[in-house]
Amino acid sequence: MTTSANPSSATGTSNASAGAGKASASLPAFCATGRANLLDVTGAWLLGLLWLLPLLYGVWSAIHPSAYATRFVLDAPLTLENFVHAWQAAPFGRYLINTFVLVTVILVAQIVLATLAAYAFARFTFRGSEVAFMIVLLQLMVMPDVLIVENYRTIAWMGLRDTILGIALPYFASAFGIFLLRQAFKTVPRELDDAARVEGANAWQVLWRVYVPLARPVYVAYALVSISHHWNNFLWPLIVTNSVETRPLTVGLQVFAATDQGIDWSLITAATLMTAAPLFIAFLLFQRQFVQSFMRAGIR
Repeated sequence: MTTSANPSSATGTSNASAGAGKASASLPAFCATGRANLLDVTGAWLLGLLWLLPLLYGVWSAIHPSAYATRFVLDAPLTLENFVHAWQAAPFGRYLINTFVLVTVILVAQIVLATLAAYAFARFTFRGSEVAFMIVLLQLMVMPDVLIVENYRTIAWMGLRDTILGIALPYFASAFGIFLLRQAFKTVPRELDDAARVEGANAWQVLWRVYVPLARPVYVAYALVSISHHWNNFLWPLIVTNSVETRPLTVGLQVFAATDQGIDWSLITAATLMTAAPLFIAFLLFQRQFVQSFMRAGIR
């Protein structure tokens, strides 16, 4: 008697063994991925705590009397007098207006100049264009503090010391903004240029009606970086200003550095929180747009 092999059984057995092999092979990869994710999450939590602890200390000191600024007592009395005293100790209203005007002027100038330069580098071919772009990139490698002396001499020669324009003028040209926008403009298909020109648009209209709208995520991302940087800038405004009428918030904080009675940490933290509050509130309101803008800017 002869026995015949069952093909379906053999096939089922081989499929089962292959599936088991794949499952056993994918298990180490899954474990490795799980460990990598765990390390990423742990690192994110550690970085978050490192950023959060100083903020929590600032909030604690600001809402408690000075005697409890460095003492963590659960039944410590709460107070808002530190904010009132900080607001009265310095012209915070004037500082806030100066800072808002300063970051607005810088942002508008940077966007206009960076847009024109990036469009020229991305779409026009002229002699020395590569060399000129390399010179722009070299600016990214130069620390701004290195140029303080020469910038101060230039501002003094122009008669712009102790003015908001004198603070803003050295930042009108941004190599970082030119680089970002150039990369974004280079991704725009040239067919859109041809289509716009067929409709009768000139180079200026093509820029503002085609390129600028398509690069909107990059503009949003850059605007957030620029506003945050110049809102917190301290050294250059401190050097070029010497009156209340032109000082921004960061320079105004030095009023609270020390008093006749010593350093009042509750007063300093209250003033610092009032200075950082506009940016903090703006981030909470626009955090989704903040993250999406950088993601889209990176994809471009």
